[in-house]
Amino acid sequence: MIASGSAPSVVQIQLPDGSVKEFPGDVTPLAIAESISPRLAQAAIAARVGEKVTDLKRPVTETTDVQPVPVQILTEKDAASLGVLRHSCAHLMARAIMRVFPGVQLAFGPTTGNGYYYDLDLPHKLSEDDFARIEAEMQKLVEMAEPFERFITNRDEALAMLEGMGQKLKCEHIQSGLANEATVSFYRQGEFVDLCRGPHIPDAGRIKAFRLLSVAGAYWKGDASGQQLQRVYGTAWFSQKDLDAHLEQVNEAKRRDHRVLGKQLNLFSISPEVGAGLCLWLPKGATVRALLEEFIKGELLKRGYQPVYTPHIGRVELYETSGHFPYYRDSQFTPLYGHDGGQLVDFWIRKLQDGALSEADEKSLLASAKILGVEIPEYAAASGNLAKIEVLRTWEKQQERYLLKPMNCPHHAQIYKSMQRSYRDLPVRLAEFGTVYRHEQSGELNGMLRVRGLTQDDAHLFCTPEQVEEEFRATLQLVQFVLASVGLEDYRVQLSLRDPKSDKYVGSEENWQRAEASLRGVLTELNLPFTAREGEAAFYGPKADFMVKDCIGREWQLGTVQLDYNLPERFQLEYVGADNQAHRPVMIHRAPFGSMERFTGMLIEHFAGAFPLWLAPEQVRVLSISDKFEGYAREVEREFRAAGFRVTTDLRGAKINGKIRDAQIELIPYMLVVGGKDQENRTVSIRDRIEGDLGAVPLAEAIARLQQEVTEKRIRSVAKPAPAPATSNEGENYAD
Repeated sequence: MIASGSAPSVVQIQLPDGSVKEFPGDVTPLAIAESISPRLAQAAIAARVGEKVTDLKRPVTETTDVQPVPVQILTEKDAASLGVLRHSCAHLMARAIMRVFPGVQLAFGPTTGNGYYYDLDLPHKLSEDDFARIEAEMQKLVEMAEPFERFITNRDEALAMLEGMGQKLKCEHIQSGLANEATVSFYRQGEFVDLCRGPHIPDAGRIKAFRLLSVAGAYWKGDASGQQLQRVYGTAWFSQKDLDAHLEQVNEAKRRDHRVLGKQLNLFSISPEVGAGLCLWLPKGATVRALLEEFIKGELLKRGYQPVYTPHIGRVELYETSGHFPYYRDSQFTPLYGHDGGQLVDFWIRKLQDGALSEADEKSLLASAKILGVEIPEYAAASGNLAKIEVLRTWEKQQERYLLKPMNCPHHAQIYKSMQRSYRDLPVRLAEFGTVYRHEQSGELNGMLRVRGLTQDDAHLFCTPEQVEEEFRATLQLVQFVLASVGLEDYRVQLSLRDPKSDKYVGSEENWQRAEASLRGVLTELNLPFTAREGEAAFYGPKADFMVKDCIGREWQLGTVQLDYNLPERFQLEYVGADNQAHRPVMIHRAPFGSMERFTGMLIEHFAGAFPLWLAPEQVRVLSISDKFEGYAREVEREFRAAGFRVTTDLRGAKINGKIRDAQIELIPYMLVVGGKDQENRTVSIRDRIEGDLGAVPLAEAIARLQQEVTEKRIRSVAKPAPAPATSNEGENYAD
């Protein structure tokens, strides 16, 4: 990036078609668009300069110092433009709220997957009753079509300006979150000025359709001990048609909400007595899970996998070796210590690392440590925080420390390492339905979709470098097979790569390049559509994530396959090669379902609770017309149960129409009505949940017909998919 005021006299611009043109050094994307065509300039929303999306009026040399500068003009047709529009609409909403309700303190206003929100502090308690007034004010601002103007100032001037505006939260952010920045950027629109990185659309008139959706509580910077705020959610689109389609999708999603259906259909429960984010699988939900597990277990045995089991906890040192601790410490539960003072010492170390330990607090910790029996005489002689940390770590490592298992892979690495391996033994494929634990924030928990205890259909493959592409190909095909078995065939693959500029990744440059090239090659060979995303890789290797669309057009991240040259190195895994020398295997992580909780929650919503016959917890219900036919009804039940069906019988004295209605409400795939003629002819009158009355058929034929549907794992939709919006937000997310 070229410093302000030092732009070159001439800059070379590379356009998407590969052509290179020269422009003045201070050229903006808007000027480039105007040079191509006035029509393009009029349609332009923003620009991609290098790898960054920017405003149209920002000189390209402020964004990158690469020569020639790659520039792409973004219009409504580009997915990234939708994120820019929504970020601008977040500003527009905050401005409207400030006009309607004076005394607003601004926090942050980022975009989300399908919209945006803004966190605010204001005296008035917002509710959905206020939305009409706010939206009316927003519409006035849209019609004014005022431009979004960017300006930069130094920190001192920024603080003085924000203090004058009474924006205390923004002042605090400059002093803490932006403490290392010499200058900061703002955006002005009319009287509204906000601390913001951008980018934004040229003017508010580009916002064609918007809607406020909900209001919820939030905390300043997500800290539950911090100031409580109000969070207003909204969405914005480039056309009313797209907004209407999105709102229809939202309404359909509410109808399919797995939390509501899970309760109605007795599939799962979350009890506060057990703990937030910890699912209790009720018998019907457990049946669905067991069927999925049995299905994939059988398939894995055919494909040469070996089952293993591992404990729910492991020593902290195991995860320190793998890198999961402390890389992901914030999302893990606190370690378990064999010594009463373990938690105290752990807290002590972290305070020293943060440089946040006062002399008074240090004395208190020393006194508390003595009470808890922590003997650290060397601490008094330690000089400086690093030396003190080393003393405390030495004590800590002498104690037993355990962690609720955050990942299965370190355990599987130890199973591989438990015996000597030859190249003739490879590949070794170890599979487990392993339960792991993540300390997700309470505000992020969402039924079965975001939990704290989750069971992964996990497997780890250990192979030679020569076997990598073949094994990776096979795992991708396995994921495809599994998704097809439940009718999920609309998906794309996201190839998650490292960010070369980040230091969070481990392993050599050579291994990363080899791993990324292998994944690209196999995806291309299988003709799987994929998009590459830098910075999304696991810390130990690149991965391919299956992004699956459900029947109403929502996208879910489900199956994942990861390639890893680094954990085998960290755990010193070996095999004896054909040259009789020790070699390092390559590790592949894969989970077609992802987690049983998330996958099942997604299926509940995808099928709206109406599972296909092979997955339905109750497949068949026998309905007797009256108690005179109870004996035959029970005989039909026995015959179906002997044939392997999950079947019940409704022998209540209620009218048959009431029994049918109840079975329909409970989404039973098939009802078998039995009366006098059925008993006489040994038939059953089949009633299909979808197609209604199918007439009477011989009992044996009914069993055979339904068995065929189960064997074929036939998927029969019960709902017409809602139209999806013409565009989706696959681009960047933006936050002030």
